[in-house]
Amino acid sequence: MTTEFFMPMKNVPTVTHQQKQLNLKLSIQKGKPIFYEPDDLKAARAKFMAHLGQHVPEKKYSKGPLRLIVKWCFPIKGKHQDGEYKDTKPDNGNMNKLLEDCMEDLGFYKDDCQIASLIVEKFWAKIPGIYIRIEEI
Repeated sequence: MTTEFFMPMKNVPTVTHQQKQLNLKLSIQKGKPIFYEPDDLKAARAKFMAHLGQHVPEKKYSKGPLRLIVKWCFPIKGKHQDGEYKDTKPDNGNMNKLLEDCMEDLGFYKDDCQIASLIVEKFWAKIPGIYIRIEEI
């Protein structure tokens, strides 16, 4: 089974999952810690959930190893060319974690630990958005 799609996005979210740890808000209610996401992280999560929700496969990848290919396409700035690799922030690892978590929450796969092969790339692009391919391996 393979799932493949492109989500055009005028403004690709650049907030990273790492920022959750840096900007964590905490309160104590009935002796238990309650953690709150910063507003920009909430907004990025909501945007991912809305866009990804349109592409959830009918059948969840419930077992076995997966390959996840993600190509982040950022709007061209300055003298960059369409398809040129982007070597500036945000970094791939932190940026992709939020996306993977949203995909798990929506039911693309049972658990993101199934991702045995991960290919993440960033580009400058005329059409900004995120390309995603999931395949069983």
